[in-house]
Amino acid sequence: MLKLATVVLCAALCLPALSWPVLADEAGDVARKHLYAGTIGEGLSELKPYYERQDLEGRFGVGLLSFIQGVEHFAQGLYRHGFASPDAGPIMGSPLAMPVPVNPNPEPLDYDKFRAILQLLVDDMDAARDALLTAGETGDYVVPIEVLKVRIDLDGDGKGSDTESIGNVLNAMLGAATVPGPTDPGAPAPTPATPPDSTIGFDRADAIWLAGYTQILAAQADFLLAHDFRALFDTTFHRLFPRAGLPMQDYTRSTGTLMLDPESDNAIADALAAIHHLNWPVTDGDRLKRVLARFKDISALSRRNWEAILAETDDNRELLPSPKQTGITPEARVSEAQVKAWMATLDTADLILDGKLLLPHWRFQKGFDLKAYFESAKKTDLVMLITGYDALPFLKDGPIASAESFAEANAVFGDALIGYAFWFN
Repeated sequence: MLKLATVVLCAALCLPALSWPVLADEAGDVARKHLYAGTIGEGLSELKPYYERQDLEGRFGVGLLSFIQGVEHFAQGLYRHGFASPDAGPIMGSPLAMPVPVNPNPEPLDYDKFRAILQLLVDDMDAARDALLTAGETGDYVVPIEVLKVRIDLDGDGKGSDTESIGNVLNAMLGAATVPGPTDPGAPAPTPATPPDSTIGFDRADAIWLAGYTQILAAQADFLLAHDFRALFDTTFHRLFPRAGLPMQDYTRSTGTLMLDPESDNAIADALAAIHHLNWPVTDGDRLKRVLARFKDISALSRRNWEAILAETDDNRELLPSPKQTGITPEARVSEAQVKAWMATLDTADLILDGKLLLPHWRFQKGFDLKAYFESAKKTDLVMLITGYDALPFLKDGPIASAESFAEANAVFGDALIGYAFWFN
């Protein structure tokens, strides 16, 4: 904060034509106020003047709130049409708890409306990326935010309720129990557990980290939008939107049995239909190429993120600490060996994305050129890619990725590599 105050003071002295008085953490206060109230749209409007005059915390606030607004829009789209955790039947397992609340009166959904939800996610994530990257260009600021207090308007009623705080959403998803009442009516009420300190000191490196995550989300939506997946939507999405008027909505509780019991048989039938329709024509080749570009951006932003992290000299509630810093929990530690291994992993990923290192295919001695697939595929048929026929156009001679390609990462991270990848971005 002191360094940020110095920057603002110097700007005021050097540019006297700027007449607005600005406190060093004023924009951070505005961002926190709206994050904790769940009024993200209002917060973006209030932060706009800070962003326009290149206030560092204002830039970060706009980027963070834009990211959360994109998540809000997506969640509200799902809620509007009655998204529900898919019920896989008693044999295939219980549904995973999801943060979107139950909508008692969902609106009808069709394929074009669902594509519009995905397109809005792409647009929101790209807008958030642009704002976050301006906040990641320069500056030595810290914006402390209690993450579990942040509210997200999941149901689109214009405000974030207590139940829509990130803390309560995580409790609902993970099944965290509330503090039980006393078993003896005469016993004193138990003292509620003190919630953990969820404060993160967001800084320039975290702005770049979040920008990378916008591209992770946008890439997944863009991949779907590059294809025509209407048949999959029409035949199986009643599992995700059970009361949105989809064609098979009224046939998930049939009384007949095929192998096991009505619920399990219907779930199995829908799973088979999904596999059958994982055959999507590519309808927008440029968008599919853009997915490859987004993956390459993710790798490049991860490098920029670590460059910024390693240049830090403070130690303030770090989300992703350098080897010389402490994380927000004692377990959140990063060693120099882990950073080095992650850089090596990014090198390998870049080679794969550039088509210089091929993916192995169980059926062929040649390797699969992922770059060629993104640049020239006419369809994506998962079954035929796995079984081999649709992989033929993308096979070529050259070095093929193996366990050796990720030897350094495997040696350092072991079985925890995937978890570290989510954390490191």
